[in-house]
Amino acid sequence: MVTARWAAAILGCAWQVLGAPSYVSHPDRLDAVKEAFQRSWDGYYQYAFPNDTLRPISKTSQNDRNGWGASAVDAISTALVMGNQDVINQIVDHIQHINFNTTAVGAETVSVFETTIRYLGGLLSAYDFLSGPLSEYAQDKASVDKILEQAISLADVLSVAFGTPSGVPINTLIFSSDGPHVGDDTTNGIATIGTLVLEWTRLSDITGDDKYAKLAQAGEDYLLNVRNPDIGEPYPGLIGTNVNVTSGDFTDSSGGWNGGTDSFYEYLIKMYVYDTERFSVYKDRWIAAIDSTIKYLASHPTSRPELTFLAAYDGRDELSFVSTHLACFDGGNFILGGLTLDNEEYTKFGLDLVNACHETYLATVTGIGPEVFYWQDGKLPANASNNRPPPNDATDFYAAAGFWIPSGGGSYVLRPEVIESFYYAYRATGDAKYQDWAWEAFLNINATCSAGVGFSSIRNVNVAGGGGFTDFQESFWFAEVLKYSYLVQADDAPWQVNAEHNNQWVFNTEAHPFQVKGKPI
Repeated sequence: MVTARWAAAILGCAWQVLGAPSYVSHPDRLDAVKEAFQRSWDGYYQYAFPNDTLRPISKTSQNDRNGWGASAVDAISTALVMGNQDVINQIVDHIQHINFNTTAVGAETVSVFETTIRYLGGLLSAYDFLSGPLSEYAQDKASVDKILEQAISLADVLSVAFGTPSGVPINTLIFSSDGPHVGDDTTNGIATIGTLVLEWTRLSDITGDDKYAKLAQAGEDYLLNVRNPDIGEPYPGLIGTNVNVTSGDFTDSSGGWNGGTDSFYEYLIKMYVYDTERFSVYKDRWIAAIDSTIKYLASHPTSRPELTFLAAYDGRDELSFVSTHLACFDGGNFILGGLTLDNEEYTKFGLDLVNACHETYLATVTGIGPEVFYWQDGKLPANASNNRPPPNDATDFYAAAGFWIPSGGGSYVLRPEVIESFYYAYRATGDAKYQDWAWEAFLNINATCSAGVGFSSIRNVNVAGGGGFTDFQESFWFAEVLKYSYLVQADDAPWQVNAEHNNQWVFNTEAHPFQVKGKPI
């Protein structure tokens, strides 16, 4: 008898042998995603613009990302791929007038990482699109040129973060009447250090001024070449989390694919896709991390051994069997690397991760996966101190699902990572089931998170109705959830992920597409 898992493996081989996948567009699904985007935008534009974030139930706003209109800038690349001219015009008009030298009152504490991926990423993506394949949506050349000027202005303002003895940036900036000053952080994390390099390098490549790339790559070098590997690299290619900004040394040995570390690994292979000639070292480091992840971190729950999750670690052989919605981007990243390197093992492993994250959606009352989940590893002794069984009130759930949700871990904050990985799986295989999974996820999110004049995060995915709203519509709802939900159902296009070594674009961690600099791979 052929099991479902073996059937999937056989089908995975088939698409490699039979050639490039073919894709099918679903106009009805695309229209539904467009409607959700428009409703979200209309609520934001009426009640929150030009502030950062809509509170859709109270019909108010919040400046949680500097007060520069985070939702607007985060939405622009999605509006562009959807061809939404009215929204494009509104956002482009807004960008012309942002003053990056001052923040909104109460929003003076600025994250260099968040500002880079949302604002700088959105601006560069808009410039690439409007000066390139989507120039038909540009109002005029002057407004497009201004977008690039604003990206330069923003990077110049943020550059103060890199003035440390090591060059490792300080993530926190405090804005005052005389401009931004660095916070008193003594360490920075590998995600917040290592998720600047794509955006800042792209800015240098567009402008011809290499100072931006040099700033980001100087900090990155401490992650690519760990100075104290006895602490900072517990497994080959898998590194710690926090780096001293003065010395560049690692201060701990903990890590994995969860928040705080995740997008460092994501960008290693994406930098290679961006330019294979300049960033082959990044590719080599990604391969080392992937090989160690498969060897040391892959874990199978005792109740559902066919599922594959990735453990976290606190030093070598000190594993924690915990994962998050954030980490569910991992399947898509493995798949992208597998396609890029013609490595079928990586692609298949990525598809296994995608399947397991899909199961986190199937298991809950709302059909949406939780923020945090645990499992008991099938290889370690059941009585090991780091391998405890589920609590009594989660035993039945764990037996069926292969994971359990800890107290307080059941929220859903409009995160994209599971749908993101469905997207990569579909683009790699052409298998329509991934479109169906993405559609089911979108319908469940649409049904549960629709609130007031937009959409809101919810408190508990395993309670009917989501357990209450937080009255908060994240900017990455526009940038990521709605973009991936759209692209997975859409026709082929130059910016779509390509399975034939012709990736002309690469997505930043906020799903803003950039044109690659090197030969498409």
